[in-house]
Amino acid sequence: MIGSGTIHSTEDARRIARRRLPWMVFDYIDGAAGQETGAERNRTALDQMTLRPRILKDVSGRSLTASLFGQDVLRPFGIAPMGMCNLSGPGADLMLARLAARYKVPLGVSTMASTPMEKLIEVAEGHAWFQLYFSGDGTGTFKLVERAKSAGYETLVLTADVPELGRRPRELRHGFKMPFQLGVRQFIDFALHPRWSLATLLNGKPELANFLMDGYAFDRTESRAKATWQTLDQLRARWPGKLVVKGVLDVDDAIRLKASGVDAIQVSSHGARQLESAPAPFQMLPHIRESLGADYPVFYDSGVRSGEDVLKALLSGADFVFLGRILQFAIAAGGENGLNELWSVLSSELSTAMAQTGMTKLKDNNIL
Repeated sequence: MIGSGTIHSTEDARRIARRRLPWMVFDYIDGAAGQETGAERNRTALDQMTLRPRILKDVSGRSLTASLFGQDVLRPFGIAPMGMCNLSGPGADLMLARLAARYKVPLGVSTMASTPMEKLIEVAEGHAWFQLYFSGDGTGTFKLVERAKSAGYETLVLTADVPELGRRPRELRHGFKMPFQLGVRQFIDFALHPRWSLATLLNGKPELANFLMDGYAFDRTESRAKATWQTLDQLRARWPGKLVVKGVLDVDDAIRLKASGVDAIQVSSHGARQLESAPAPFQMLPHIRESLGADYPVFYDSGVRSGEDVLKALLSGADFVFLGRILQFAIAAGGENGLNELWSVLSSELSTAMAQTGMTKLKDNNIL
């Protein structure tokens, strides 16, 4: 197992994960749509933003705390919903839940999580949001909504940018499927990565835990194209808690979502995993913020790789940032120790960037 002090950046975690994970698993986590130019475009946008260094300011008393829907959180970044996290390492979902509990930040619980939603909100000590896809005719979708309500979830995140599953050639070349299936090609891949394979074998192959219920057979390729604004209205009427819509890249959509009673939006390209030619979400963030006004909650994910990236997103209009695949890389690289190590790195990077830009607080007035 990776020892202390080995992960100094997200790239360290990614490099080690690439060596340890089977090729098909690494490419599932790391890959993007098409030729992956969308991911490159967003990364370029983040890199092109510079931060303004300030000098001779007393920045000795810095705080990384923030406020989210009226609750204090210990970091301005949380955990994005990610499907089949346990592919990165046995028990990954629970590692992320424990991290969320410790820092009081939201754990995004994916529709396609490897661990039941009830267990995750328990381990996260209530700091969990359930992420929802609308699939087929919606029958199974609304069953999940009722289940999340019964489990005690107070925030629901509707991911709306996947009417059809994006084509990711790296996945397709490996024959990656959910539920997990083994063929000759996959068997050879796993045989060449024995550490991961033995750990997975001992703990059992990851399953889509939220679909292990009567009357619901999950099909990852099932069309999500029937979701409409009327569907959103139905969801708003059924869900008494906070409702967030994730996957927003259009100003007009953002304005309409606000008018429809959505409590917050999340600017995101789904990690560039869906529409390759979509605009860089980081470039759209300030435009969407301007269109919604200063007081409406706007969250951000996609392409974040460092604490400086977090600060850039916050300065560009986000109220809170969500991290995704980099956390899976850390787990693949070093298990729970690796995850905690990367989280500390990100926190240190953010704190250092604040000091160098003359900041002691992330925002003088938190709006959430």
